[in-house]
Amino acid sequence: MARRKHPPVPGALDQLIHERLRLGIVCTLAVQDSLSFTELRDLLETTDGNLSVQARKLEEAGYIRCSKRFEERRPRTTYRLTPRGRAALEDYLQTLSDMLPPLEQVRHSSAARRSPLRPVPAEG
Repeated sequence: MARRKHPPVPGALDQLIHERLRLGIVCTLAVQDSLSFTELRDLLETTDGNLSVQARKLEEAGYIRCSKRFEERRPRTTYRLTPRGRAALEDYLQTLSDMLPPLEQVRHSSAARRSPLRPVPAEG
């Protein structure tokens, strides 16, 4: 794919996905058919409350689907990525990719700008 003449601005990123935990939820569900609340919480190393709040925002946007049922009298919540959520993630990743310079360019520019460390002069 040819790169655009001008890269997109950061505001072009889907802010709903851009938050750290929500991005983790969407990315994790993109490679799993479904995950339980507990599995998702443990994979993302977050708290019940934080996962619940962030997952609800994605659910309200139609990016993930939540289903609740009982197994052996215990509630079980399961999350899946919806087609809308997958499309949003693909758009997010494409926009991010369009924003970033090629890795070799970053490495080369970084090496060229390095200068030897100089000691900080003592005060007094």
